[in-house]
Amino acid sequence: MIAYVVFEGERRLAAGSKLDVAVAAQARLAQAPDACLLIFDPEGRQVDFDLRGGPWDIALRLGEEQGGQDDPAPRGRGRPKLGVTAREVTLLPRHWEWLAAQPGGASVALRKLVEAARRESEGPDRRRAARDATYRFASVMAGDRPGFEAMSRALFAGDAEGVAARIADWPSDVAEHLRALAAEAFET
Repeated sequence: MIAYVVFEGERRLAAGSKLDVAVAAQARLAQAPDACLLIFDPEGRQVDFDLRGGPWDIALRLGEEQGGQDDPAPRGRGRPKLGVTAREVTLLPRHWEWLAAQPGGASVALRKLVEAARRESEGPDRRRAARDATYRFASVMAGDRPGFEAMSRALFAGDAEGVAARIADWPSDVAEHLRALAAEAFET
């Protein structure tokens, strides 16, 4: 599993949870206030954290607990919250007729259809997400390096060996994180 990661220049300082990375970044900035740090999420996006205060303050802002258990939210009346979002779906009359005839009704039938489609496209979706994360990270960390364009072409062509050849001379921490992000992009 890819974690959050913080880089200072081409050197990886820390990897782990949001809190681990934020605390490491805060510690580095305490040592070198002018340090240029870049933090990336597991999807290869550059993110910013508010690093004011101590680890407890950071944890609260990031929505992570530090030790102990969170108290469960008090339950209200009615159905438990299932994360259901009501939205409008536009279908032809014959589609509505078919859905209405299904066991459990339209909602159950639609959920089953969506789950089946998700399972069917899980591999390609995961590979596409890994490829996109790799490209986002590489664009920020190595967009001006020799071989970046060729690496990008190899990445989008599904050429793992081509990517490996293009990043062989890149800084080791950058290349290592890029390989970790790209691993799922080349799974079959």
